[in-house]
Amino acid sequence: MLEKLDLAKTLEKENYKEKMELLVPKLGTLQRECKELGIPVMIAFEGYGAAGKGVQIGELIKALDPRGFEVYAVKTETQEEKLHPFLWRFWTKMPAKGRIAIYDSSWYRKVLVDRFDKKTKKEKVEREFASICSFEEQLTADGMVIIKIFLAIDKEEQRKRFDKLLESEETAWRVSKGDLKRNKKFKKYEAINEEMLSRTDMDCAPWHIVEATDRRFATAKIYDIVCQVLKERVEEAKKRKEGNAEERGIKELSKDKVLGESILNRADLGLAYTKEEYKEQLSKLQKKIEKLHGELYRRRIPVVLGFEGWDAGGKGGAIKRLTEKMDPRGYVVHPTASPNDIEKAHHYLWRFWVDMPKAGHVTIFDRTWYGRVMVERIEGFCTKAEWQRAYKEINDMERDLTDAGAIVLKFWMHIDKNEQERRFKARQENPEKQWKITDEDWRNREKWELYEEAVNEMILRTSTKNAPWIVVEGNCKYYARIKVLKTVIEAIEERLKEV
Repeated sequence: MLEKLDLAKTLEKENYKEKMELLVPKLGTLQRECKELGIPVMIAFEGYGAAGKGVQIGELIKALDPRGFEVYAVKTETQEEKLHPFLWRFWTKMPAKGRIAIYDSSWYRKVLVDRFDKKTKKEKVEREFASICSFEEQLTADGMVIIKIFLAIDKEEQRKRFDKLLESEETAWRVSKGDLKRNKKFKKYEAINEEMLSRTDMDCAPWHIVEATDRRFATAKIYDIVCQVLKERVEEAKKRKEGNAEERGIKELSKDKVLGESILNRADLGLAYTKEEYKEQLSKLQKKIEKLHGELYRRRIPVVLGFEGWDAGGKGGAIKRLTEKMDPRGYVVHPTASPNDIEKAHHYLWRFWVDMPKAGHVTIFDRTWYGRVMVERIEGFCTKAEWQRAYKEINDMERDLTDAGAIVLKFWMHIDKNEQERRFKARQENPEKQWKITDEDWRNREKWELYEEAVNEMILRTSTKNAPWIVVEGNCKYYARIKVLKTVIEAIEERLKEV
């Protein structure tokens, strides 16, 4: 890609002025249309040091309403960011619908500067590329516009710009030792950039290479690129708005049982402990989890636990017994409700990424990202295409977590329909527990078979070696709570053997 560029391209002042008189108001109009249509935009600037990323971002935002965009300078990871998967800091800097985020360097730093400096280990490069591609595919499939701009200059031009910056104390700080080292080994760094461009140039998020030797030429080309991409997306959004709504919700059970027998039906719901057996085991296991929790912090191992299950399936009771003896400073429980307006303005995984634990901490989700392939699927809160692609998106997210060292376990708290009815009635009759039962709980029972089919498919498609589903036989609450504790303890002990 880069070797074929004509870096001598220039644009005369008068010609530049004519072009910008058209492009600047055009971009301002497109920003307003994106806001009205709820289109989120991410613009990533990459390229060689001193190629003019900061200058070009400054030129680009002149056309934009400052209330509708944010600029992020992406440098070396902070200590907080190092304690999370590397994409966490970009999920937390994601624009809401209708807003624009501009990145001075981006998620590509991991496979560019960090790779050159050997901060990204050779054996990790393949995985990082896969994570980046998955990240962009997920976002664009959900409606995000990703515009990737690469500013190119040659070795001599770069050195000339460095020398000019070094001449003055006021600008010398902008040239780092790393910049000079990459200039000295320009061919090596160029090869790293070439590989990055070829491996991540995707239909959903293509690269736009800008010849940046002449500032005016680069500015006009960047404006033209951004305007063209946004114009196309605005036109697509308007057409979709006028067209028919996509299919939402399950209308009936699948006639073709492609996925075979039911996983849930294989669970032995007769498994039980007596109260005495339960108390004896609970005490021992809670002492053990208390000790292991301290080891997790000491060795900086993050843990993500997801709890799903039937209404009245025992999630709350299991979580309470799991955390009872844990240090409250080292864990947090997130009860997941229907998304609020801010959460709806982002990708559905955003709110979960924001709450992922840093290294050494435990995060427990009472209801999870799997709502996408259960309640949202069945109730029609997302389209068929959206929930069908969610299986891969979820698997990719969980792989990012486990690649970063996290223990990820997902529990399905399983009871039968008769046991659920018994618990519902018991709640209604107990004044202290009536708040736990709602009309919606009773309505959901009418869709039991639909949910059962969705859960079976969910477990089959998303139970992986590193992030498994554990079906917890829950007709006996004592048995369910002990199984959860044992499973978590075993997973932690296995990990501690590895580190």
